[in-house]
Amino acid sequence: MQEPPRAGPPQVDHPTARPGRVVGVDLTRGVAIAGMMAAHIVTSSDTGFPLRLYELSEGRASATFAVLAGLSLGLANSRGGDARSRAAARVGILVRGLVIGFVGLFLVGLGTNIAVILPYYGLAFLAVLPVLWWPARRLLPLAGTWLLLAPVASLALRRGLPPGPGDQPTPASLAQPVELLQTLLLTGYYPVIGWTGYLLLGLAVSRLDLRAARTGVRLLAGGAALAAAAWLASALLLGPLGGRAILGDLTGAVFYGTVPATSWWWLAVRSPHSGTPPDLLHTSGCALAVLGLALLLPHLATRLLAPLAAFGGMPLTVYTAHVVAIALYPASGTDRPGLLLLAHVLVGCLLAALWRRTAGRGPLESVVRTISSGASATVEGPARAPA
Repeated sequence: MQEPPRAGPPQVDHPTARPGRVVGVDLTRGVAIAGMMAAHIVTSSDTGFPLRLYELSEGRASATFAVLAGLSLGLANSRGGDARSRAAARVGILVRGLVIGFVGLFLVGLGTNIAVILPYYGLAFLAVLPVLWWPARRLLPLAGTWLLLAPVASLALRRGLPPGPGDQPTPASLAQPVELLQTLLLTGYYPVIGWTGYLLLGLAVSRLDLRAARTGVRLLAGGAALAAAAWLASALLLGPLGGRAILGDLTGAVFYGTVPATSWWWLAVRSPHSGTPPDLLHTSGCALAVLGLALLLPHLATRLLAPLAAFGGMPLTVYTAHVVAIALYPASGTDRPGLLLLAHVLVGCLLAALWRRTAGRGPLESVVRTISSGASATVEGPARAPA
């Protein structure tokens, strides 16, 4: 039985880059990619606005990128269909994840100082396949539980293992699959055991009406509350409850995906890329808040920000081009990181906008879609004529 329409806040007019796309999602992804570029180009020794941008982006930008990966998966697979259609979709996503992972291994081989996220990103796609069509009422509790408890499991499993992150996986790592999986799942820069929670959260958000103003309001308010609560919980654990007294001075502590497995108190740390519950929950809240704000932007603002939306609408192409550019012109050789960052973002926005206007989907996105669609078609078989 269909529910009667309920009164609510007015709808926000969201222009679409092409049918089916919500510009607020592309804008959020564009902001996330720009933030990741800041983390790649600017260092903690820089000063002024570039440093402030680096501090704001560190940890939060890559987390937002991952939440939107889950969101995109959910939007692209909103209709489950019959068993054969679902099997075909899963095969397509499997192939897509593998292709993205291979692209990431290739980018690591370029020898930049960037911790490339794509190999982890591709494997995380596979981790969410069993719950791809779950409703929000099941996905949201699962995501929250995962973000809270996966760091506990990670610390327990890493006891006795060498501390991470170790060397980044390259194409040569395929010859040692056990070590490769250990790096991607547990000890690397973006361990999938924890980062799967971001994708689960994105899947849950994909079930919402992203064109409704009330959705933007709820995401903005709920995300901000979650980010603040995680931050305060860490402060209480480390301060009044005694964590800092056990761990010692944490000033200047830097983490690369995980925390030491020497004490359970490390799970109270909230530092970027620490992979602890406060870190994962705080960055998840920030991702939701930024997405909610972007969804609430009026028509005029989204029109003016169309180049940024195009930039965020082809993330694999933009990210790959950015890493290749850093390999050709290393950021470590510049004394003006702010100017270099601005060049990467502005040139990326301009080229993405021109490409979208003339060709549509990004070039690497088109290649991945063609390969994954072909894999899906081999499972689903030829379309059947209606009876």
